[in-house]
Parts: sequence; C-alpha cells; structure tokens
Amino acid sequence: MKQKKDSRIEWIGEMPEDWELIKIGSIFKCRNEKVNDTDYPPLSVTRNGIVPQMENVAKTDANDNRKMVKVNDFVINSRSDRKQSCGVSDLDGSVSLINTVLYTENTDVIIPEFTNLILKNYGFAEEFYRWGHGIVADLWTTRWQEMKSIVLPIPPIYIQNRIVRVLNKKISTAETLIANHCAQIEKLKEYKQAVITEAVTKGLDHTVPMKDSGIKWIGEIPESWQIEKIKFNTSNRIEKSNGQNFQYIGLENIESFTGKFVETGNAYEVTEANVAYKGDVLFGKLRPYLAKAFIAIKDIFVSGEFAIFCSDKIFNGFLRYYLLSYGFLDSVNASTYGTKMPRASVDFIKNCFIVLPPMVEQQQVADYLDKKCADIDSLISIKQQKIEKLQEYKKSLIYEYVTGKKEVA
Repeated sequence: MKQKKDSRIEWIGEMPEDWELIKIGSIFKCRNEKVNDTDYPPLSVTRNGIVPQMENVAKTDANDNRKMVKVNDFVINSRSDRKQSCGVSDLDGSVSLINTVLYTENTDVIIPEFTNLILKNYGFAEEFYRWGHGIVADLWTTRWQEMKSIVLPIPPIYIQNRIVRVLNKKISTAETLIANHCAQIEKLKEYKQAVITEAVTKGLDHTVPMKDSGIKWIGEIPESWQIEKIKFNTSNRIEKSNGQNFQYIGLENIESFTGKFVETGNAYEVTEANVAYKGDVLFGKLRPYLAKAFIAIKDIFVSGEFAIFCSDKIFNGFLRYYLLSYGFLDSVNASTYGTKMPRASVDFIKNCFIVLPPMVEQQQVADYLDKKCADIDSLISIKQQKIEKLQEYKKSLIYEYVTGKKEVA
C-alpha cells in the first residue's frame, strides 16, 4: 500500500504520495469560439454526458451565438441547478453559452477518460458549486474565472489508465444490474395497468355472462353492466377560490399512476386557483400519458391543469382507476392538442364512454385494485431502492478511485 499525504483540500482529503495537486487552469484552456448550430450540430449537456440535442427540446433563437465543442472537449453546465450535467464529448458540435467548454493539449498530464471521471464525480461537483456566486441557489453559477483555480488530484498517466480500466468494468457491472431492475420495473408497471384495465372493464367474476360493449378497446363486459358517457354520470367542478385557506396541489405534486402526493419543496403564493373538495376525482390534462389521477383526501386548491370530477353515480375509487386504464389513456392521448405541451380537452374526456357496474361492484373493484396495486407498488419500490443503492455504490466508487482512497493494482 502506497504512502498517503494530506492534500489539505477538504473534498480530496488524503491521497497517494506520488499524486500531484494541479489547478484546472494549469491543465485546461477555455474554448470560447462562437459558432452556429447549422455548421456545428446542437448538443445537450446532461447528467448522462454530452448527447445530440433532441428535436423537441425548447430552443432559443440564438442560432449563431453558441460555443464550439470538439471531440474530447470537457463541457460542464455552469449553473448549480444542473449539478453533474457535464462530460467529455464524443462529438463535434455546439452548446449554449451557459456551458463552459474546456480542452487540453497536456495529454501527458491527463487523459480524456480520467478527465471524465474526475470532473463528473460528486466530490468535484460540490467543490465546483462552492466556488460559484449568485443571488439564490437556482441561479448560482460557477464561471471559468472561478473554475480554473480549483485544484485536482492528478495521478501518473499509467495510474490513470488503470483507474479507467477498473472503473469501466465495475461501473459496467453496476449499470447492467441497474438496467435489469429498470426493465423489471417497467414490466411491473405494464402488469399493473393491465390488471387495472381488466378489472374496470371485465369485473372480478369471470364466470358471469358477457355482452359486447360496442367499443373496440373495451370489448366484452359483464351482462349487468352499462355503457354511458362520462358527462351523464359526473359533474365537472369549476369553482374558483373565494378566501379559503387550502393547500395547493400542482401537477408536479402528484406521482404518475399511483396518485401519491410528492412534496417538491416549492412554496406557492396562490391568488387564484380552482377548488376541489374531499372525494373529488382529479385527472391531469397536461401530458395525460403521465396518468396523474388522484382522489382529493381533503379540500384543496389545485392547478388549472387538473380536470375535477364529482359524482353520486360513480364510486370515486372506480372512476379514478377507469381514468388510468389502457384504453381510456390511449383515447385521451390521441385527442390532445399542442405539440410540445400536449393537453387533453375536458369536453373530450366528458364525451368518453365509461363502463358502469352496479355501485356495489364498483366499490368491490376499487377495493380489489387498491390492494393489488399496493402489492405491485411495493415490489416496484423494492426495485427502486436497489437502483438507488447501486447508484450510490457507483458514486462512492468513482470518488474513492479518482481521489486515491482506493488503489489499483
């Protein structure tokens, strides 16, 4: 085991004795050539590295006011709310001016693969943020003038190559496991939606006589069930706030498919909002494929992006699950207007058909789905926890190798 020395830099701590401490500005230069995105294709700076910009990404009109990026350049978003959005580029292209583009001619000091590891690890990300300036956290920026003074722990080139080989293998193994868990989560979500669709269109007793619903995606339904339009069995509540002091719920506060409340930490000062009362069923009109449907458990203020339904003819739990079924979501998604921000029309939703069992059966279906979906959600949660642990493992692993806490043979 090699002797260690104190770097006297908090984020680095102890490092091997034969490693050097070198300022970024002594290794890298800042690339500031202005180009247009016709000659140099637009790139996005993401947590997954530097990638071609997708067509549906919101773009500015500054087509000629972008920074050039060359292969092996390191690009980092200077804003703190884009923490760890950076990477070594495999492509020539251009990025927005908010990004810092670095290049080096000192390949005998640092190799691109090690650059990608040392400048993307969470320890450096926190240090990068610490050197910044700004008024509030989400406008906090670290520019080249500050960045160039940050010190990096730099091992000899042969050690860099070994670290890259070891980490590539270990990270690849972890990412394969993560991908497997993600695939299993997607299958569980598909299974859950299939269970919902089956229950709200076929019921729980598969021995009862069936009849044709007359609607292609629904197919046959139990003989005692009816088919009617949603608007004949619900009221669409449209009521503005009138001095009440209710909690505000936005689309971002509702988890897709589960309907669970998610605390975002954002504070809202609501001067005008829609009112939903306890027991109302709400459905997200913006990007309806996200399947944000929930039942209000108390009186609340809500975003205008929710359609609010109340009914004494449909059990609210059954209505919510019906709004999450495959066919209903597919129909609504196909009806949306707006390309970048697709929205569903409340009138279209109200004119959709709904399958109506007797009220007792509606409650039975909802109770069954509450339990079944909770079981599936529990399995999904276990998979998500495993993914989080693997992500933490990756994060710690990279930090420990690039700062010399772990040694390579």
